[in-house]
Amino acid sequence: MRERRKELARLCRCAVKRPRWQLVLAVLVSAWTSSWILAQISGPVSPLDVLREAVEWAGLPSGGLDAAGEWAGRRPRSFAALAALAGLCWAATTERAQLPALTGWLALLAAGESIGYRDAVHGALIAMAVFLAAVALLSLSGRRAFVVDRVALVPKDVLRAGATAVTLSAIVPLIAPGLLLVGLFRPYVTRPPRPDPTRAPIPRPRSGTCVTAPVEHPVPDR
Repeated sequence: MRERRKELARLCRCAVKRPRWQLVLAVLVSAWTSSWILAQISGPVSPLDVLREAVEWAGLPSGGLDAAGEWAGRRPRSFAALAALAGLCWAATTERAQLPALTGWLALLAAGESIGYRDAVHGALIAMAVFLAAVALLSLSGRRAFVVDRVALVPKDVLRAGATAVTLSAIVPLIAPGLLLVGLFRPYVTRPPRPDPTRAPIPRPRSGTCVTAPVEHPVPDR
C-alpha cells in the first residue's frame, strides 16, 4: 500500500511537470471538466451550459454557444463516437505523452453536449476498458517472451501501462483544484531542509555497533 501511495504521488507530480503551454491548457481543461462534473449534482447540465455561465458572468455575448449546442444536439450518433474516441485517447496516455488525456477530456466534453453526461462517460469508460482488456489478452501469448530483438506484449508491462494511463487521465480534472489548494497552503507548510548535494553523506552505523567519539591527543608544547 505504501508503494502504491508513492507511485500515485509520483504520477501527480508528473501530471504538472509538462511544457508551460500544455500546463496552461491542462488547467483550462481541468477547470472546465471539474465544473461540469460538480454541476451534475444539481441536475443534468451540459458542458456549454457551464461555459455559458462563465461567459455571461464576464459580460460577453453567448449567442454562439447556444447555436453550437443546438447543432450538437441534432447529431447524437456522430458525437457518441467521440465518447469512444475519448476512451481510446485516455488509453494512449503515458508519462511522456500526456496530451492524449487532455484530448480525451475535450472529446468527452463534446460528446456530453450531445448525448449527455452519463452516456458520454459510460461510452468513454467502456471503450477504454475494452481496449485495455484486448491488449491484456493479447499479452498472454508473450508472457514468456524475451524482449531482445523483437517487440512483444508483456503482461506485467501492459498492466503497468494501463494503470498509468488510467491514473494520469483521472488526474486531469483535479489539476486546477489541486494547484489552487497548493498555492493556498504553501505559505503555511513547513518543509524539512534539503540535503546539500556538495557534502558527502554521513554513513550510518550498523545496528548493534557501538560508536565512540574520536580521542583527542594533547599536542606537546614546543
